[in-house]
Amino acid sequence: MDFKRAQRYFLPTDFVLTSWGDIEPYFTDLINKEINSTSELLHWLKNRSELDAFLEENLAWRYIHMTIDTRNEELSQSYQYFITEIQPKFAPLDDQLNRKLLESAFLSEIEKDEAYFIYIRSVKTATDLFREENIILESEISEKSQLFGSINGAQTIEYEGEQITMQKASSLLREPNEKLRKEIFEKIVERRKKDTDQLDLLYTELIEKRHQVALNAGFENYRDYKFQSLGRFDYTKEDCFKFHESIEKCILPIVRNIQKNKLNVLGKSAFKPWDTAVDPEGKAPLKPFTNGDELLAGTQRIFSKIDPYFRSCLDSLKKMNHLDLESKTGKAPGGYNYPLYESGAPFIFMNAVGTHRDVITMIHEGGHAIHSFISNDLELSSFKNLPSEVAELASMSMELLSMKHWDEFYPNSTDQKRAQKEHLEDILGILPWIAQIDAFQHWVYENPFHSIQDRREAWRKLSIRFGTGLTDWSGFEEVVETTWQRQMHLFEVPFYYIEYGIAQLGALGIWKNSQLNYDKAIVDYKNALQLGYSKSIPKIYETAGIKFDFSLENMSSLADFVSEKLKEIV
Repeated sequence: MDFKRAQRYFLPTDFVLTSWGDIEPYFTDLINKEINSTSELLHWLKNRSELDAFLEENLAWRYIHMTIDTRNEELSQSYQYFITEIQPKFAPLDDQLNRKLLESAFLSEIEKDEAYFIYIRSVKTATDLFREENIILESEISEKSQLFGSINGAQTIEYEGEQITMQKASSLLREPNEKLRKEIFEKIVERRKKDTDQLDLLYTELIEKRHQVALNAGFENYRDYKFQSLGRFDYTKEDCFKFHESIEKCILPIVRNIQKNKLNVLGKSAFKPWDTAVDPEGKAPLKPFTNGDELLAGTQRIFSKIDPYFRSCLDSLKKMNHLDLESKTGKAPGGYNYPLYESGAPFIFMNAVGTHRDVITMIHEGGHAIHSFISNDLELSSFKNLPSEVAELASMSMELLSMKHWDEFYPNSTDQKRAQKEHLEDILGILPWIAQIDAFQHWVYENPFHSIQDRREAWRKLSIRFGTGLTDWSGFEEVVETTWQRQMHLFEVPFYYIEYGIAQLGALGIWKNSQLNYDKAIVDYKNALQLGYSKSIPKIYETAGIKFDFSLENMSSLADFVSEKLKEIV
């Protein structure tokens, strides 16, 4: 695929942003521009989209570089400069642009197009929520939330004479040697304990600031504010509570049975905390690759088998150096695909250490990347700004659709089946965690003045509610109360997590369809991705051949389907 970045028409081709004064004239131009026809309004929107795309990508690169090396003070300062000196200055002008659009006499004409209707709906929400006094608060929240990455990026333990990252350390918890697992687990616990108080205080500060943002905007709590801010037009907080209950009723029992079977094989009555990731039969952990180049090459071969276009997307990322895959000291934890609306080609960041989990992450982020490429030709950057329920559908579906081709990493059929089984079990196993994290956030922001001890107690109760009760935490009770601190989303992107659960159900539906007609499922998948956010979420799901449905009935049906598939893998 011969890929080229978008051509600029509004900003100079060689434009570089060094200070607010560089970009301010372009906002002023848009604010003062007369709009005398529908065509002029559409042209104005394209110019604004170009400006938005530039600013979003400028911030993106600052964030990407900072997360690759959290120890580099210059990179951190570059990111901080944007969110403290540039973003607060264009926020009120952005609001002026929103109001100019909503006051246009030609608005009703373009709203007839569903894509513009969805975009304008979001603009109206942003206008309703905008408060001058929240600009500085949002900037402070953005700046402070990034401390999570630097704190976690600095965490290492000593192993065999060298310092290793937490990602590498966690991979050792899959080793058959229980003495080694116990040693590594205790080292991880001791290292994380050093940052427990700091992360508690950081989260408390973030909660206080977010609550004030909500109060300023006229809401009783940050949860209600954030639901509107996220544009959750298709479901409510009550639906989230039903989702939690559905997980309890139809997913948790299956997970408990899976764990009981593992305990029987292990010959134990309860897991120790260092037992939960190990293969119960004592098999060594899967080693699908040794470095980032091998991980990428294997994923390229898999994508080529699914659809040549998918392979070409990864080829473009490699050619453009839009990949940073391997774990290293000082690198922020986790993985992401960052859309770059001007370049058109996103950036994939992850922390690979050679595990099967890394293969899943690479395929997952690759699904996001394909989504970015396939929706790149949509007219406005706002049409590509995806709700998470749609974005995660793309990535999670790719995980499942790719499974039949995992022989590229596992030429031994026994290993391939083992990898497939582990993945399906992990899908079921992660759903209670998703429900727990989401339920925790509801509690946190409904009770914003809670103490740290209150928070730990609330998390402990949720751990009982969404846990299987099959792990013996004797001697590590304090660890249970703070396991939430590992979840980046709580610090950096509040309330962005239940989408994983909703999208996972959709992905299972797409995979179920692929069992009947694989080629049609791929076509439906691509057609859905091409829509970006130009249709409603239910319509996008419908285009993918599934329903936007996370009811107990649908969840139970899909859980039964996965259970049957697990029985077939022998």
